[in-house]
Amino acid sequence: MSATLVTRDLAAGYGARQLFSGLDLVVAPGDVVGLVGANGAGKSTLLRLLAGLGRPEHGSLSISPPQATVGYLPQEPERHPGEDVATFLARRTGVLAATERLDAATAALAGGSAHGSADGSADGSADGSADGSADGSAEDEYAAALESWLALGAADLEERAVEVVADLGLGVGLDAAMTSLSGGQAARASLASLLLSRYDVFLLDEPTNDLDLAGLARLEEFVTSLRAGVVVVSHDREFLARTVTTVVELDLAQQQVGVYGGSYEDYLRERAIARQHARDRYEEYDATRSQLQARARMQRGWSDKGTRQALRKATDNDKHIVHKARQSSQKQAAKARQTDRLLERLDVVDEPRKEWRLQLEIAAAPRAGAVVATLRGARVRRGDFVLGPVDLQLDWGDRVVVTGANGSGKTTLLQLLLGRLAPDEGEATLGPSVLVGEIDQARGRFTGPATLVERFGELVPDWPTADVRTLLAKFGLGAEHVGRATASLSPGERTRAALALLQAEGVNLLVLDEPTNHLDLPAIEQLEQALESFPGTLLLVTHDRRMLESVSSTRRLVVRDGRVSEA
Repeated sequence: MSATLVTRDLAAGYGARQLFSGLDLVVAPGDVVGLVGANGAGKSTLLRLLAGLGRPEHGSLSISPPQATVGYLPQEPERHPGEDVATFLARRTGVLAATERLDAATAALAGGSAHGSADGSADGSADGSADGSADGSAEDEYAAALESWLALGAADLEERAVEVVADLGLGVGLDAAMTSLSGGQAARASLASLLLSRYDVFLLDEPTNDLDLAGLARLEEFVTSLRAGVVVVSHDREFLARTVTTVVELDLAQQQVGVYGGSYEDYLRERAIARQHARDRYEEYDATRSQLQARARMQRGWSDKGTRQALRKATDNDKHIVHKARQSSQKQAAKARQTDRLLERLDVVDEPRKEWRLQLEIAAAPRAGAVVATLRGARVRRGDFVLGPVDLQLDWGDRVVVTGANGSGKTTLLQLLLGRLAPDEGEATLGPSVLVGEIDQARGRFTGPATLVERFGELVPDWPTADVRTLLAKFGLGAEHVGRATASLSPGERTRAALALLQAEGVNLLVLDEPTNHLDLPAIEQLEQALESFPGTLLLVTHDRRMLESVSSTRRLVVRDGRVSEA
């Protein structure tokens, strides 16, 4: 069914902090609305409000028709203990909840019919009429539940799931436990749940995370072909450029919400023009105000000077000179008051706030030896998966980009090169004086029970706590973050903590596994600049197509089905 989602003057906050206000938005069938803004600006909060999972501080939200289904697919899909792939897909597509509703409606209808039949024969027409009304209500609920169940694609979900899972190369059956899946397999399962969904409105929070290039292409094809409205949070610039028809910017620095019609590239141009106009208006106002203030000071100075001269000449026999001096002083005072009135009538233009920007500098250690890492006939077996044999030498100053499908062995290759994983066959050697700085895909160094400041202190014990707090604050991790358990931090917060660690540790081999996941757009741009100036050896795994274009590399490795080759 065609559905339209409408917000009027919507506002939300977090604690005492206002996140956004005054949002007027219409999401019509076929619209693809991209939500952008710095981490913490309220993008996920807005999605949850649109999904009906929270209440706004102000404003209204409506959907037409009221029975339309809204599908909210969060950033990190929960993998429930004991849940298999089939149940995961049914839950994410809304079919599980629709089936439970239909079962309850069926039971109520069956129970009501039996009760009505018995009462009708025993108690006569009056009771039969009342039960008939109850039966009517049960029939209405059953009809609505059945309609929703069918609309969500429940009738043939299993058949479609088998086909989609096979097409995506999940590599496991529908009866496999979700907790047994690798990160790449979990990303494919999440993509499968999206491709199988038949909601009337889709709310997608970072659907591009952990997807390989083939998965990104499937996601883009799906989103652009939908007749339903879509609201999506993504930091993948190429995905936004290829899909969105409207951009909503939650500007945390300016405390403003901007709605820009058109493509993502149109938004970038309009935003740049709008920001320049805002700066120009403020500078014009500031220049006019400064001129008027200077004029008023000068006029008051002349008035004061004329008054002093008139007083000194008060004994002068020529009263005309004294009178003229006093008149001149009074005129300057009147002019000063007139200038003050001009200042008061001047329309105040607030100075545009400078948005917080991540200032990332990767601390470089002295260079390592000429050979950083080597693999000689290295082979690793993990169940049915085999990586290798791999013959590879990583030299000082190499800038290596690693690409390949999810599950092809990229992370295993990194672990071999870093000496974290011993080969079953062959040799793996890490060169002398190699100091590794790493952001792993799971951000595993910041996932335990210790608070953020405690964990950071464990990783850089020579740093005083005050310096640790100062550094983390530069990465947007303030007092409300440092005392929290690292496991409670959001994926974006853990990623910024990992970036802060790179600035605290001196490294000469930088290993980044999907570093743009959970980073906002300004932080991604800062990371790209920092990588360009890093003098050491770089090993980068990414599916961010614009990062692949912007970061210069000397070598490109392709991992395909457990084999490694130079592109």
